[in-house]
Amino acid sequence: MSARKIVVYDTTLRDGAQGPAVSFSAADKERIARLLDRLGFDYVEGGFPGSNPKDEELFARLAAQPLYHARLAAFGATRRANGRCEDDANLNALIESGSQVWTLVGKSDGWQVANVLQTTNNENLAMIEESVAYGVGLGHEVIFDAEHFFDGYARDAEYAIEACLSAARAGASWVVLCDTNGGSTPDAIRDGVEAMRKALAEAGSHARVGIHTHNDCELAVANTLAGVAAGADMVQGTINGYGERCGNANLVSVVANLALKYGLESLPASSIAEFSELSRTVAEIANLALPLQQPFVGYGAFAHKGGQHVAAVLRHKDAYQHIDPAIVGNEARVLVSELSGRGNVLAKAREFGLELDRDDPQTRWLVQHLKELEHQGYSYEAADASFMMLVRRLQPGYTAPWTVADFTTQVRKNGGSVHAEATVKVDVGGTVYHTAASGNGPVNALDAALRKALSPRFPLLEDVSLHDYKVRILNGDAGTAATTRVLVESGRDTKRWTTVGCSTNIIEASLLALVDSLEYAILD
Repeated sequence: MSARKIVVYDTTLRDGAQGPAVSFSAADKERIARLLDRLGFDYVEGGFPGSNPKDEELFARLAAQPLYHARLAAFGATRRANGRCEDDANLNALIESGSQVWTLVGKSDGWQVANVLQTTNNENLAMIEESVAYGVGLGHEVIFDAEHFFDGYARDAEYAIEACLSAARAGASWVVLCDTNGGSTPDAIRDGVEAMRKALAEAGSHARVGIHTHNDCELAVANTLAGVAAGADMVQGTINGYGERCGNANLVSVVANLALKYGLESLPASSIAEFSELSRTVAEIANLALPLQQPFVGYGAFAHKGGQHVAAVLRHKDAYQHIDPAIVGNEARVLVSELSGRGNVLAKAREFGLELDRDDPQTRWLVQHLKELEHQGYSYEAADASFMMLVRRLQPGYTAPWTVADFTTQVRKNGGSVHAEATVKVDVGGTVYHTAASGNGPVNALDAALRKALSPRFPLLEDVSLHDYKVRILNGDAGTAATTRVLVESGRDTKRWTTVGCSTNIIEASLLALVDSLEYAILD
């Protein structure tokens, strides 16, 4: 195990917030900042002071109640061309933020200097050196983000390095090399980092090298690891890889690889064990679905579906996984589908505390029944709760707590408003309950009517809420007569479960998924 420590710098709140469909409130940002702080992140970049009221509010909140471990960084740019640091609005906003750390971005590519900044190479070097010296002179730690470094290094290596040396001479603690356009390869990253380290050493500088990559070629994590292998001691990135265009390096994957594959110290092992929760929490705050196949932390990262794979995993858990999922707070899962054998069904049932006999004819029938249901359009891979209900209903002596005897839904437009109403008749132990409810759509109204009918007898349902609703048309060539699969995600407090329904009628498919969900809620 190496004693080398890799510093972790998170920019989810600034660079991550630039991603499509990502919008954090000041409260969201504070929540994420404090979560990262608790997990031991070294730097948390709060945002761009002066660019918007949201970031100004965040810095005010964190000034009033500072982070415990992480150093709060404020992001800004070097002074404007031909201006003075003292008069620069951006640098003054950094001062007003009260942040102990300034991260200053400056151009390290002569092409960018000429075509974007529209100034000279020498003026750009002065902008970098004077801005860094200004922040250091005011008592701040200054990190220099060398924007477009690798593109600049490919065009004019000498100038790219000189831009970074200008920051180092002025007192920057870190020179962070940025693959801003995300077009570099690991070989180019290695060459650039090695050259920069050599130049700093020859100049006698104490500044250290960091790496900041973007994912436009889906190489951000690989490029970050290549940078570390070449000697970069800081990694910058975002949780879940959020960011502009194709995103940034995903720090969850970067840090997991550093610890588990390279044996390098970065975050504590106890924090890495919370990575799945961290990833899902930030995704929830961002109101974005976490990809099922997100490495390390996705729902399917350690999921097994093929019958032969599951049989092997049942013999030894490591047969088809590269690490113990618990190390990153995840877990192995068995999926049931038309590819399932008895092993899948047995393992999945065991997850819910149901022991099935492998040689029981009913188990064989269940496997075949699942395949038939899949053929009809059902899918249980993402609907564990419906699978559990399917198995439970086959258990000897199981009696359904209720049956839906009848239902109707109506949608009407009244003026500029659209209203939905549903009525249901539910048989509970021989007593029929007839209720109606309205909603913003027929499914919402149907859900409300069902729970209104059942809650007096089953009070646990009062706390159940509908969180997500997905519809998939399975045979689009059939037009409006196509078979429809509905997935409903429900929850109580922080617990979530998903159920499935399938029918040529979208309302019936929705009802089937809702019934499974509510029945699961009172049994779980």
